Formats: sequence, C-alpha cells, structure tokens
Amino acid sequence: MKVRAKKSLGQHFLKDNQISQDIADAMRFHEGVKNVIEVGPGTGALTKFLLKKDIDLKVVEIDRESVDYLNVHYHELHGKILEESFLKLDLPQVFGEKLIIIGNFPYNISSQILFHALEYKESVTEVIGMFQKEVAERIAIGPGSKAYGILSVLLQAYYDIEYLFTVDQDAFDPPPKVKSGVIRLVRNDVMSLNCDEKRFKQVIKLGFNQRRKTLRNSLKSILGEKILPDKFQTERPEQLSVQDFVELTNFIFPQEIVK
Repeated sequence: MKVRAKKSLGQHFLKDNQISQDIADAMRFHEGVKNVIEVGPGTGALTKFLLKKDIDLKVVEIDRESVDYLNVHYHELHGKILEESFLKLDLPQVFGEKLIIIGNFPYNISSQILFHALEYKESVTEVIGMFQKEVAERIAIGPGSKAYGILSVLLQAYYDIEYLFTVDQDAFDPPPKVKSGVIRLVRNDVMSLNCDEKRFKQVIKLGFNQRRKTLRNSLKSILGEKILPDKFQTERPEQLSVQDFVELTNFIFPQEIVK
C-alpha cells in the first residue's frame, strides 16, 4: 500500500530514519508532560519512533489515504487517529490540559500551526517541528536580523526557541525545493506581558507590515499626537526585542497597562 504525496496538502514524506529518531529525541518533557500530539504523520516515519517512547500519543491527519495506511501498519494507533484539520481543534478539550506538539509539519500550514499553538499557550508546553529552513530560522532568530518578524516576536514572548538542525532535500519523498530546519519551542515562565496583549499584537503587526519605515512613521495611525521616546525614534521593528515592544505598547496605550 503506497501513499501518494499530495501537493495540495504540502506533503513531503520523511524517509531518513536517523532524522526521525533525532526529532523524537528532541522532546524535553517540560513540566513533566507526556501528552503528545503528532501533526501530519503521513506514513508514520516519525510516528514509529514516537511509539517507542513512554508517552500518550495521538496523531492528527487530514489525508484519508494516510489514515488508512496508519491503521493498517500501526495497530497501536487504533482509536488515537483524528482525521480532521489540526487548525480547527480545541487543543486542551481534545488532548488534555497540557500537551506537546510534534511533527514534520506540512509546509503550507506550518506557520498557522504555530499561531494555533500560540492561542493555547497555557496548554502547549513544547513544540518540536520541521519547517522550511527559512521559516525555522525566522522563528528562532533574535532582533537585529532581516529575518526577524511578527512570528518571531509573538512566539519568543512566550517560548524559548532553539534551532536544532538542518535537513537536506534528499531526506524526503518527494524532495522539496528547499532545505528544512527543525526547531524546539519550550514554554517560558511568562504568564502575562504586563500590557494589553491585543494592543501588543497590533503594534507588532503595524510595525512589521511597513518594516522599511522607522517606527515613527509606521505607527502614525495609532500614535495620534504622541511623540515616540528618543530610543524608538529612528528604530525599525526588527531592531526591537519582545520587552521593547511591551514598553512601546504601554507608551501608546498607557490606560490599558495591566497592573
């Protein structure tokens, strides 16, 4: 039984066992969590190594052909396969209060997977994932780089992020056009950013949507009559840390500072 990789689902099946093993071994079980969700298992390249771990594993797979394959070849998964879109799931309701997300993520929804995990940041203690190398680097990189962007800031506000290793195209079937990268996100101790988080996102998005402009110009629509503090006057968004964005948010929306 062969599963055909579907371009519409962004499927590239991992065929290198050592890389699958390394991804499975990258879990840190932060906060003692053993509840693990694999997103997009495909034909089980990573799944077979996860099944050897002392964890409570469930998998989410939207592709009917892959689900049939997993049911035939991995009897341990019976009753543990959810055939639906990960992006539509209420994670703690379906998987429990605390969970780890892992996977060779479909390229076409990899960023959306992280945004969805971020919505449930109080439940998701860890994410280990394969992404296009450029996306992985963008998520893990710090301020001062052109790769640093909206996703970098939002995720780094709540997670400690490590770029683990690079994977060549020939590790997949079919091979993608670009290299891939594996990263690990581990939930940090931040419970609150001490600012209005909706405004925080608004400031970040406005800044990066016109990233060639200085913040003084890109944030005009929400600054009103205010003049930015000197430290932000000539800065561009990629130069600001998470804490800088918190400070900036509280300057623009002082009445909404969370005490």
